[in-house]
This record gives sequence, structure tokens and C-alpha cells, in this order.
Amino acid sequence: MVKRILDCTAKDFMSMTKDEILESIASAEGRTIVSELICGAPPLYPGVSNAEIACAFGSDILLLNMFDVNNPYFIGIERSKNVISEIKRLTGRLVGINLEPVDAEAETFGEIKKMQSGRLATAENAEKAYKMGANFIVLTGNPGTGVSNRKITSSLKSIRSTLKDNIVLIAGKMHAAGSLKECGKNIITKDDIKSFVSSGADIILIPAPGTVPGITLEYVCSLVDYCHSLNALTMTSIGTSQEGSDVDTIKQIALMCKMTGTDIHHIGDSGYTGIAIPENIMEYSIAIRGKRHTYIRMARSLNR
Repeated sequence: MVKRILDCTAKDFMSMTKDEILESIASAEGRTIVSELICGAPPLYPGVSNAEIACAFGSDILLLNMFDVNNPYFIGIERSKNVISEIKRLTGRLVGINLEPVDAEAETFGEIKKMQSGRLATAENAEKAYKMGANFIVLTGNPGTGVSNRKITSSLKSIRSTLKDNIVLIAGKMHAAGSLKECGKNIITKDDIKSFVSSGADIILIPAPGTVPGITLEYVCSLVDYCHSLNALTMTSIGTSQEGSDVDTIKQIALMCKMTGTDIHHIGDSGYTGIAIPENIMEYSIAIRGKRHTYIRMARSLNR
């Protein structure tokens, strides 16, 4: 029998299959916290990585941003080690990475940044990440990358065909990512969701209400309901630096996300550089699942 992610220990996470991960998240009924971390950002404090800090404040799952599979590193983790496996060992958590489906033909706006080849959403890069121990891959875009929903769909098809059912795939965008025609409510639509799910996505990423202009509570509710009708889970995401907001704002976003019916709550990496304000991870967690489950996650020994 699969445990709720609320009750999982480090030992449980070590052996979970893709289907068990999805069932564990679903059974927690909207009480799963994902913290995103920038690999190249210095730790907040010496002697401990930001990955460990995020977990100490209540994160269930870690998402590594700007992870280059051809040059894998995470500041605070020894370069001589398999970075993903070492983070999993030190934190006892599920770990995944972002890969970015850059669309060279997309109509863009603002500064568009050049992408390292090891960060692109290709089947080859996804397979490398899987072999390093990644539990999931998120197909999404950082600001100014020119990632489009069309390219997310084609990348999903290629990666799912290569990795089969061995890894969890998450797809969507937290903001426009430099794509001119995918702003506001056009960041993600029901047509996009249908394409993502039919192309192999297990979880759909949707901006959290109040984080992007036009992304309202009602709109996100409708998208979450549609995802669930297609048997896909959802992850509402703060990707607009509001992870660095005051606590009242964090709690408001958290409760709005809870009201949408989402399965997973994502908090971004730019409260401080590379990590959300740690207290905001904890306060978000308390808002959606109370002190009981927050403190248990914070305190549970890796030896369990």
C-alpha cells in the first residue's frame, strides 16, 4: 500500500516508482510542497546547501533549476559526487530538474537568453537526468528563454517515447518565458493541457492565482478541474519572485491554490537568490497542512 507523501520517510522515497509517486501525491489531497532551487546560487549559510535548508523548512520535493546535465553541479554539494543522488542522500527527498523546450520559431519579447545545450528539453538530456537519479522532469521555461507550449508538447512526446513510464513528467509554464503570444491567460489553456496530457504529461504546471496578470482563482479552478477530468495531477506554481513576499501574501496565495483543488504547491527560487525565503516555505506549508504535518516533515530523521 502506498503511503501519503505526508507520511513518507527517506526510506520510502528511495524506492518509489513513478506510479507510486503519483499515488502518494494524490492521496495527500493537496498537501505537497515543492521547493525550486537554483543550482549555481551560493548557499544562504556556509556549511549547508540550499537543498538542505529548503528541506529543513518543510519541503517534500526539490526541483533543481538551471541544472546542466552536461555540467552537473549544485553549489554546496561536492562536484566529485553524482549531484542528484547526493542531494537525495543528504535530504531524503524526491528530486527533479527543469529542462527547457526552447522554440527558435516562437514570437518573443524582451531579452532572450542563450541556453546551454545541457538544459534543453531533449530526450538525450532527459535520459541523462534519469540515469543520475532524477525522479521527475519539469518541462518549463525560465524568464526570457523563448519556451512555447508547442515546443513543450513536442518535447514531451520525444521524452516519453524514450523513457517510457520510468519517470514522472510535469509540463507547463509559470509565466510567459519570453513568448509573446503566451501571456496572461494564454500562458496555458485547456487546449494546451489536452496536448500535454496526450503527449505524456503526468502533472500539469499552472501559475498560482495572483502571480501572473489575468490568472485568477476562478480561471485556475477551471484548469485544475479539467486536468483532473483527464486523470492528470496539477502543480500550481509561484514563479514570479513572490516567494520573497511578506508572509500574509504567501498565506493568501497558498489558500487560493488550495481552493483551486491543486495536488502540488510549488514555491519558486527567487525569494533570496536561488531559494525562497525559508520562513515562507514553512508558512506556506503551515497554511495548507497545519503545524502538525509541517513540523513532522521538518523534524523527521533521515534514518527512518
